[in-house]
Parts: sequence; C-alpha cells; structure tokens
Amino acid sequence: MTKLNNINSRDILDAIKLGCRTMCNVFDADDNNIPRLRAHIRPEVRLGGAYESHIPGRHLNALLNAEDAAGIKVNGLCIENHARAAFFSYGGPVPLPLHRDGGWYRRQRNQPPLKLRTHNIREGFHALYALAKYRNSDRAQELAEVSIATIFEYWDPDGDWDYERLGREHGLKFDLDKTFIVGLARSIGPLVKYYRATGYGPALELAIVLKEKTINEFFTAEGLYNMDNFGSHTHSTTCVMSSLAQLADLTSDSVLMGRVKAFYDNGLWSLRDELGWSIESTAQEDDSDTGEINNTGDIVETALILGRWGFTHYYHDAERILRCHLLPSQLRDISFIVDPPISKDDSTRDVANRLKGAFGFPAPYGHEPIGTPHGVHFNLDIVGGAVGTLSEVYRMVTRFDNGTHWVNLLFDHETPAIRVDSPYNHETLRISVKQPGPLFVRIPPWVDQQHLKIEGVVGTPRPTNGYLLFPNPPVNRVISLKFPLAKSEVKLKHRTHDIRARLQGDEVVSMDNFGADLTFFDPIE
Repeated sequence: MTKLNNINSRDILDAIKLGCRTMCNVFDADDNNIPRLRAHIRPEVRLGGAYESHIPGRHLNALLNAEDAAGIKVNGLCIENHARAAFFSYGGPVPLPLHRDGGWYRRQRNQPPLKLRTHNIREGFHALYALAKYRNSDRAQELAEVSIATIFEYWDPDGDWDYERLGREHGLKFDLDKTFIVGLARSIGPLVKYYRATGYGPALELAIVLKEKTINEFFTAEGLYNMDNFGSHTHSTTCVMSSLAQLADLTSDSVLMGRVKAFYDNGLWSLRDELGWSIESTAQEDDSDTGEINNTGDIVETALILGRWGFTHYYHDAERILRCHLLPSQLRDISFIVDPPISKDDSTRDVANRLKGAFGFPAPYGHEPIGTPHGVHFNLDIVGGAVGTLSEVYRMVTRFDNGTHWVNLLFDHETPAIRVDSPYNHETLRISVKQPGPLFVRIPPWVDQQHLKIEGVVGTPRPTNGYLLFPNPPVNRVISLKFPLAKSEVKLKHRTHDIRARLQGDEVVSMDNFGADLTFFDPIE
C-alpha cells in the first residue's frame, strides 16, 4: 500500500501555483495545442483527447483568477493556447460553444465544431468572461453578447431548445442533456461574473430568467434533492447551487439566498459527507467512494458566500473541507506513476510530470477508491474547478472592508493589510495588522475559549457571532492566540460502509482506508 506525501497541502498559494502549472502542461501537441480533457494513470498511463468547448473555459477562469487573486504570473503562451481553443469552439455556424465529433480520446481533427451540448455553455461563458475581464478582449465581449442573444432566440424557458431549427438552419448535431440542471442552468454563475465585469444588462437578465426556472422547479423552499429531477451528474447540481449564491450576492436577494441555504443544509447531504467529499454521480452503485473535487469546490465557494453573509459556521465548514479533503487530494507525489516508453504520441509523453498538481475523483482516503471499475484517472477540467475555488478562498482567508480587518480562515496568509501565521504551521495563531482598524478573528467552534491565551494586546476581546473582536489592535505588532488543536473523531456515512476519521483541529490525522492504495493519511489502527 502506497501512502502519498501531501505534507504541503496546508499551503493554498502553493496548491494554486501547482494547479496552474498542470493546466499549462496539458495541451495536445498533435491537435493545434487544444487542451486535453482526461488523463489515466492506472492501470494505463496516457492523456485523453482535446475538448474545445469545455476545458478552455474552466482553465481560463482559473488561471486568470489565480493571477488576480494570488498575484502569480501565468505563462502568456498558456493563456493564448486556451484562448485560441475557446474561440475555435465559437467558430461554428452559431455563436455557442461547439465541439467536434468523436470520443474523448480522438476528436475528428481538421473538422469544424458542429456539435452542441448545452452543458458546455457554462464553460463557454467562463472563457469569454475571463478574457473580457482580465485581458480586455473585445472579441470575447462581442461573442458573449451575441451568444446571449442567440440563447434568447433559440431557448424557451417554458419549453426547451429549438433543436429542430438549430439543426435545419445551422446543420448542428447534438449531445442532449437529460435535465435543465445538467444543461443551461449551469451558466448562471459565469453570467453573473460577466455582468460584474462588464455591466452588460442582458447577461443579468438571462441569469435571472434561468434563476426563476431553477427555483420554481428545482431549488425549492424545502431544499431537497431528487435525482430524477436534478439529474445524476452531481457537479451540475453543486455548480448551480454556487451560481445561485453568486446571483443572490450580486442582487442582495435574501429570498434566493434562503433557497441556497435550505439546499446546503438539506439536499446537499445526499451528495456529500462531513469532510466535504462529494459523490461523482448519484447513479453510482459499487464505486460509492468515488468523488469529484469540482463538487467539493462548489460547496466551498457557496460556504464562503454564506459565511460573508453572516452565517459564520459556514466558514468553519469551508476550512474543514479544505484541510481534510480538497487540499490533500491534489496530486503532488507522482513517484508511483511509471511513464510509458518514449513515444512520438503526445498522449503518452512525460505524463507523470505534466499531471503533477492535478485534481480528480478521490475517495475521502485516497486517489484510488475501493470498488472503482475505472482505475485512477483525472479529468483536467477539475483542475480548473479546484484552482478557481482556491482563488476564491485566497481572497477570503482575510479581508479588509471599510477599515475593518476580518480573519475568516486560519491559513498562513499575508496582504498589504494583515499577516496571519496559522496555528497548524506554528505554535500559536499569530496576527499582525499593518493598517489601523478593528480586527475580527474567527474562532473554530471546537476551541475552548475559557482556556484561550491571548498575548500582545491590551484588554479583553469581545466575542460576537463566532469571532473575537479586537476593537483597537496595535499596528505592526503580533497578537498571539494560543489554543490546542482539539482531537475528535467523525464517522462518514457512505453508501456501503462508514469511514472513521480522526481529526486534530480541522485536519485529518488518520482515516480508515480498507487496504486501498495511494492514500492521503495514516490508517486508523
């Protein structure tokens, strides 16, 4: 049994950088450098074919957000390759993201994109939003606007797409999605981002039209999940949930945010466990431990928005998910991957090194879920999903709003306004504000505040809504908060078995793994 070394998985910035490296290493040199979708590392080792209508949007959203949030510099050629692929997908007879025919491993090269899957409209808007916002692309903005008009023309919220007309007028072929949630509803989030970036009113209008259908038919007041209604593709459900949270945040819609909170508190538990693992598909049977980090990332992003709305315990959920599942699941140790013999085929060239930093379909305990019929594989769009989430996390570890400091997540972090040294990497939680202003520090619920030792500040901080308020913290002096990382055990309820996990603070110390290989943690003895 191979236990992987993920000791650096406490570092958000390091995880972002490594994920960006991966996204810049997965272009298909034999197919005009269009980014690839899939990668297998067990039992075979190879990269899959390109997916022009899907991957560029995920990656551009992540790469350009990482530049903005974390201040890293992404290779310009990497951005150019993704942008070229995104524009290629919009180069068919209708301004929607289209793909060429063929399977995941071999698209029909030298063919125009003529196949529409409405599932990918979300990714198309992610590409156009990111290029418009972070690269001032007029071409992306023009495409986004005509694409929105096209959706209004060919899609009826009371019915469906006019596939017959699209086929007759434009010669399109279709990969049909089974439900609205698996299809067009997914695009609410990037439409919100596009509106924030450009102020283009029809983008907001379309997002609200999609929202109305979504809350009338799916995300109801009861907050329940039904596979037949939503569809079995879990990531579609979780990304619509996070999309609705983004729209509620944009429009200050408390009723909509209430729908998001109701689903998070109820229906979401059909799709996740206590540490943030989330099942890849609710139609799964024997491989019930196979998860998907895309879903986990959506849960974290939703929790961050709910936390900022004053529901502080969602910050705790986000931090526990990050420390116990999302960060440990990144592929860092590649020593077990044996590359195929040197070949001219780009799909088998330097696979292990190119995949370092990937995210995929982990169990709570490791990369290879017991009972999986698929071996170990990664979908490279998931790298974009994870890095996009980590960029939002990086923005929210601390924030400085209206002269007030907030420490929301207890990771190492430094900005022009504040420095935080995590209690997981140091003996104490140490905070130094660089600008004057009140300081709110979130205290995890397992901390016994009766025995919390505070040094470096005069007076007693005031507890409020899960935080400690320091009304007048000293500038450029360290405030130290000392508390033990409490030990606990949780029992994760999965379909065919329970999984015990022992925690110290909000990190896993050991976990049941049932003899699985490629595990993240020590086994419980």
